[in-house]
Formats: sequence, C-alpha cells, structure tokens
Amino acid sequence: MRTISRRCAFGAAIALAFGLAAFAQESNAPPSRANAPDGGSATSDQTFLKGAVEGGLAEVELGQLAVEKSSNEDVKSFAQHMVEDHGKANEDLKQLASQKGVSLPSEPSAKQKANKERLSKLSGDEFDRAYMSDMLKDHRTHIAAFEQESDSGMDSDIKKFASQALPTLREHLKQAESVTGKIEQASNTPEGPAQR
Repeated sequence: MRTISRRCAFGAAIALAFGLAAFAQESNAPPSRANAPDGGSATSDQTFLKGAVEGGLAEVELGQLAVEKSSNEDVKSFAQHMVEDHGKANEDLKQLASQKGVSLPSEPSAKQKANKERLSKLSGDEFDRAYMSDMLKDHRTHIAAFEQESDSGMDSDIKKFASQALPTLREHLKQAESVTGKIEQASNTPEGPAQR
C-alpha cells in the first residue's frame, strides 16, 4: 500500500512540477497574491494547479512522441516513464483541483503545442538530443518552482505537496542527466552516430 501511495504522490508531483515550469515560461511575472481577496491564495494557487495540469498533458504528449521517434533505448525508457507518471499524475491533479474548486485545461498551451511540433520534425540523434535537452531544462525549472512553492505557497495542501515532491523531482533530474550523458558519450565515440 505504501508503494502505491508513493507512486501516486510521485506522479502528481511530476505533473505539478511540469505545470509550474510551463506556467513560469508563459508568464513574465509571478501572479500577485496581494490582489486576491483572501490574501492571494485563491488566485495564485488556482493558476498553479492549472499550469500543473497543462504541463502534465504536454509531458504525456512529448513522452509519447519520444517513445515513437527515438532510436535510443535509454531515451525511450525515460520517455515511457514520463508518460506513465504524468498520465497518473494528471488524474491525481484532477482530484486535487476538484477539491479546491478549480476547473482545469484539457490540453497543453499553444507554446507547448508549438514545441511538440518542433520536436516532431526532428529524427534520430537530433531528436534525442533536443528532447533530452528540454527535459533537463524543464526539470531544473520545476525544482526551482517547487522550492519556491514549498517555501512561500499560500495553500497549505499545495505547499505540503510541493515540499514532499522535491526529492522525486531531483531524482528525475538525475535520470535526465544520466541519459543525456550517455547520448553525449555515444556521439563522441568513433562508433557513435555523430562522428565527424
């Protein structure tokens, strides 16, 4: 039972993290908590949840794309892990949002769709490098966003959730770094695909 609970929390954490990164990329400034009638919690935390689901949906789509297009088994495995975690997390986030009375988007943002379109035009090693580069950047952004939320979030449930998710997000970053390192190493060896 403990394993199932951890997996659910992990999945929800990942989707929330990706959503935060998506929100951070699409907004030039963080939402003002001072403008909300209750001190800001409703507005900023609703935005946080909406961004989390939007990002989670994007991660599932990108993961599915990587599973289809990648020629690298490490990338495919990482991408499949993203599809599974984010698929489950999106369901968990729907429950959390429902408890908070927040309606959620049903698809990724226009910017996320454009990124998927860009990646879909790539193939082979070029695709693998671009996908993993995005994963590294996104995870670093997510960790920073979760640290911010765990330190100064207004909604105690979401703040606690962010704090509990940080170790998992850091582990995901390590996995992305490991896969990226393998790709770079392979491209720099005589038998590697990027030999010049």
